[in-house]
Amino acid sequence: MLDGDCCAEIKKMLEQRDWNGLKMMLPALPPSDVSEFITSLDDKDKVLLFRALPREFASEVFSEMGPIDQDHLIKQLSEKETSEILAEMAPDDRAAVFQELPTQVTWKLYKLLSQADAREVKKILGYPEESVGRLMTPDYIAVRPDWKVREVFEYIRKKGLDSETTSRIYVTDKNGRLLDDIRLRHIIVADPEKEVGELIKGEATTISAFEDQEKAVELIKKLNINALPVVDSNQAMVGIVTFDDLMDVAEKEVTEDFQRIAAISQTREDVFVENIKDASIKLLFRKRIFWLILLVFMNVFSGGAAALFEETIAKYIVLVFFMPLLIDSGGNAGAQTATLMVRALATGDVKQNDWLKMLGKEFLVAGLLGVTMGAAVSLIGLFRGGMEIALVVASSMVIIVVIGSVIGMSLPFIFTKMGRDPATASGPLITSICDITGIVVYFTLATRMLGI
Repeated sequence: MLDGDCCAEIKKMLEQRDWNGLKMMLPALPPSDVSEFITSLDDKDKVLLFRALPREFASEVFSEMGPIDQDHLIKQLSEKETSEILAEMAPDDRAAVFQELPTQVTWKLYKLLSQADAREVKKILGYPEESVGRLMTPDYIAVRPDWKVREVFEYIRKKGLDSETTSRIYVTDKNGRLLDDIRLRHIIVADPEKEVGELIKGEATTISAFEDQEKAVELIKKLNINALPVVDSNQAMVGIVTFDDLMDVAEKEVTEDFQRIAAISQTREDVFVENIKDASIKLLFRKRIFWLILLVFMNVFSGGAAALFEETIAKYIVLVFFMPLLIDSGGNAGAQTATLMVRALATGDVKQNDWLKMLGKEFLVAGLLGVTMGAAVSLIGLFRGGMEIALVVASSMVIIVVIGSVIGMSLPFIFTKMGRDPATASGPLITSICDITGIVVYFTLATRMLGI
């Protein structure tokens, strides 16, 4: 984010129409910061400042904008200006624009592309949504194993500026299959007359273009590299996916997980919303209403469960005092456990076949928690209703906390088994299930222990 002095200076230069000064100043700043500043301006100044940017830098700034801001800007630029921006963009960034903007806009943009760029976009968008192929760029340095090291340097000098990264050089055979990748520093220190094939070890890790993007995030974190080679079904190299693009995916996945944990639905329109600030009231309503209505009907069962024990409640009205305390404890314990399990499953610390082991551990932990909480609440029970009520409340607390914890631990595994995101086992969902279960457990124990 640009500091206040920098923002003030840019605004002053914009007011004075000092285009030369802006052209010298802005490219020295991070494209993401310039993008954020431009989108904060009104429409007229937004276009004026964007037009002041050098062409190549303008494409970088445009890539950093959200789809809504991109859409608004495109509508105010000429076809020539838009065409120049698209031509300067990296292939993966260009494809992302076509993926995120409305269909009527993308058809217009297709006409502005060169034939080569249009083919490139169609190829990337031909891969499934959420696949690695949608993120990859075909701009990388690939050489042959029989090349001399000096030939590699000549090739890098010709093609390096057009490549997404030159930190790793990819070695492919005549069919395009990846043999290995070599760090640039290893090539720099090698004998210029040595063949590339003598430097490779055949240890490169690849990922299929059809693989899920989350798998690529896991892999690039594990290997601690800045780019991952992407191959097609024939194992031919078709591109690379870079660390910065995958971190954007990771951030998006975390946001989606938080929304699911909060019981917020995902809709197809979400792909056009970068953040909650850009979301319309209609979209926010649609995202939230489904689960809230569902939970309303689930909570009706809580009231129905309590109604089954009217006689017990009528005879021992003091039991009502402890009902919110006990029910909330079960829901809180379940939500705690679910959050831990969702995170553990997402990071791979826990696998699907670890369910039985985790169940045994959760029984022990939940049992200890329940006994501790039961002992605490029994003191209140003793004060409010005597020994009998204290025993009922303490026993209920132990069982409710154990059941809530087991439910919270199990639901993420169940959703994973069903092929759904474990984050769908959200706090509100678990709380509602634990509410119903807790009421039944509490009043059933009270009815039997108090001899009603």
